Amino acid sequence: MPFQCYKFRTMYTDADERLQGILSKNPVMRKEWECYRKLKNDPRITPIGAILRRTSLDELPQFFNVLKGDLSVVGPRPVVQEEIDRHFGCKAYKIFSVRPGITGLWQISGRSDIKYSTRIALDERYVDMSSLLLDLKIVALTVPSMISSRGAY
Repeated sequence: MPFQCYKFRTMYTDADERLQGILSKNPVMRKEWECYRKLKNDPRITPIGAILRRTSLDELPQFFNVLKGDLSVVGPRPVVQEEIDRHFGCKAYKIFSVRPGITGLWQISGRSDIKYSTRIALDERYVDMSSLLLDLKIVALTVPSMISSRGAY
């Protein structure tokens, strides 16, 4: 079910247009985008946005989504429709059978340093193995992951 996922703005307001320009002019960045759906040195991110992302503070407003019932603390990360259409295929039904979360296996496994296809596989594994014990383990491992900032860009 679609919902508005709260987050602090970390990109310039014309980020979508900037992305199209970057991807059309730079084949290396286009390949990186296609593989990870992220750019390590993303010129669309504001200086303050870079700090918010490194510290994961840009995600803080999502606790309002938890209070509203849109998100759970642990689960597959919410995504936009374009990502579902392009990357999830038949796995979408299974992965989105559980409430999305603020943190999950992807966040404790390297975040943006891992391929997008691996992220989807981790989300699918989470659904298969879902339990209170797994959720507690993920929450406990999220804190060191946030502090190290590994994969946060």
